[in-house]
Amino acid sequence: MKSNKYILILSLIIVTALSNILLTNIPNFSPIASVALFSGFYLSNKKLALLIPIACMLISDYFIGFHSLMWAVYLSFALTVLMGIKMKTSNGKNVIINSVLSSVVFFLVTNSAVWLMGGFYTSDLSGLALCLSMGIPFFKYTLLSSIVFSAVLFGGFQILNQLINKYLIFSKKS
Repeated sequence: MKSNKYILILSLIIVTALSNILLTNIPNFSPIASVALFSGFYLSNKKLALLIPIACMLISDYFIGFHSLMWAVYLSFALTVLMGIKMKTSNGKNVIINSVLSSVVFFLVTNSAVWLMGGFYTSDLSGLALCLSMGIPFFKYTLLSSIVFSAVLFGGFQILNQLINKYLIFSKKS
């Protein structure tokens, strides 16, 4: 039974992660933060939970392209895994709150990295404020994708898990 759960979890993660490669035409619309949150919550092996979103990003970055700020993107997803680990339950409220928080973390970490890199903005608080304000148009896609993909992963897992359990119970009675 536990192996069925892991197969289901990993299947959902793989399918969702593959969509990261397919959705490159929408800026910052990515399932990886949701994969990180989901992995952190459902996988008891926390090293594996951290490895999965990083591996998903490495694979998709291979096709999409690597860049100098990858460390900030990966860091934000590692922090999101930790959020999933700390999440107590997977009810709708917790999933939405943590999806929003993961979007905020991604926004702050990646945009702060752009500012720290220098060259684009002044290295004072007004430069940071300008950098963050320039990232706001992209935030809506980050937020939307986190909510949509978290609903798909967490909700999909609950639905599929219930269907599998009903099927297993039904098949045992036959």
